Amino acid sequence: MSRVHCPRCLRPESHCLCALIPHLDSRTRVLILQHPSEVNHALNTARFAALGLSNAELRVGEVFADLSTLLSPPGYQARLLFPADDAQPLSAYSAEEASDSILLVVPDGTWKKARKLLHLNPLLAALPRVSLVDATPSRYRLRKAPGPGALSTVEAIVQALQTLEAPRSFEALLRPFDALIDGQIAAMGDDTYQRNHQRSDPL
Repeated sequence: MSRVHCPRCLRPESHCLCALIPHLDSRTRVLILQHPSEVNHALNTARFAALGLSNAELRVGEVFADLSTLLSPPGYQARLLFPADDAQPLSAYSAEEASDSILLVVPDGTWKKARKLLHLNPLLAALPRVSLVDATPSRYRLRKAPGPGALSTVEAIVQALQTLEAPRSFEALLRPFDALIDGQIAAMGDDTYQRNHQRSDPL
């Protein structure tokens, strides 16, 4: 018999994290384009971000027929949070310097899936790109990051918003993420975690 899941956070009802999800306003609008393979992933952090931000939208798919409309809300300039040699640091886009607020477009998926989203949606690939500078290391302690600056989707969004809207803090968005990681570590047992996941080398 399958477990009953919370319709909001999609976690099993016995492990619902809705009580930890904040309700935060932001000047920046966040558009998360999620590859379908991520929807049922145990660590669906994009959903936490979309639920915790009032000015955020989560769309699931590979091709987005209404992408032109999604990328053109009045009063916003769209920027794609994705690496590129010509990506501008987010610190260059402060509200004091920009006449419009930022629409931060965030692909959600593995690097391979995210690149596929860009390939299948030329309007997305054509957006000016922005990047995080000196990103804080990921708090996901259960796997080694694929490279420096590799973050979960919710972590990347939090760091982006804190850059764009300093000195505001969006750390509350990470509460369900941290609880999820703590729960996974507790389920495997401290001995197993220390043996298989705890880093012994300095970061």
